[in-house]
Amino acid sequence: MKGLDDLTLLRVRSADHVATVTMAAPPVNAQNRVFREEMIRVFDVLGADADTRVIVLTGEGRAFSAGADLTERTAIAGEAGGYSRHNRLVRAAFDVIMECPKPVIAAVNGAAIGAGCVMALVCDILVVAEEAFLSMTEVDYGMAGGVRHVLRAFSPSDARLMIYTARRISGPELYRMNVASACVPRERLLDEATAIASKIARKVPLAVVAAKRSFGLTEEMPLRDGYRYEQTQTALLAETEDTKEALAAFREKRTPVFKGR
Repeated sequence: MKGLDDLTLLRVRSADHVATVTMAAPPVNAQNRVFREEMIRVFDVLGADADTRVIVLTGEGRAFSAGADLTERTAIAGEAGGYSRHNRLVRAAFDVIMECPKPVIAAVNGAAIGAGCVMALVCDILVVAEEAFLSMTEVDYGMAGGVRHVLRAFSPSDARLMIYTARRISGPELYRMNVASACVPRERLLDEATAIASKIARKVPLAVVAAKRSFGLTEEMPLRDGYRYEQTQTALLAETEDTKEALAAFREKRTPVFKGR
């Protein structure tokens, strides 16, 4: 894909309006400066790509992502303003996924630790392998972070248990706790995530984009204000070609053809 042909730690392939982004930074897909810069570039490009409607994010090998590359810490601490620049880049690598206009499905194939756990949680939908797990190990290394993202997905008690103890929460537990939408054997993981992505890709593209925008903007709004905003989105969509095509296809009992406008 144009603009993504020189990646070193990520791989991107696209088919049928679904882009699959694979973190390929052996041995455990640790996140360093280059990794984060590439993540930002990939999601900016895919977010603007008219042919991409859904994104699947997964890891190569046995890990989804084992978190931050701690070998960078010494250099960061030794630079004037190093932590400020580092923290800004870390936030941007997460925000670009949350703010991407296209839905992002995390196919968690293995360990998702620390920053890797957060990277899974900022995705729209989680599908996990049975042997996968999420863990926030910051307390083991004298660090802090991820609390707000963990609170979005876990109950207050479970979030605190996870943060305070660095406990590993397995795939089946994540499914039971309603953190993940599906838990399947590893060999079925990408098929399951892609099947969900393909179903989303067949919906009215502009309506899916509007729905994701609503999730992001209304999360902390009062109910009345959030629903009022959603209604404005429906009114705007009513004037688009794709919404008119969807309604016509329904009346005519045929498969709609969407053009993204």
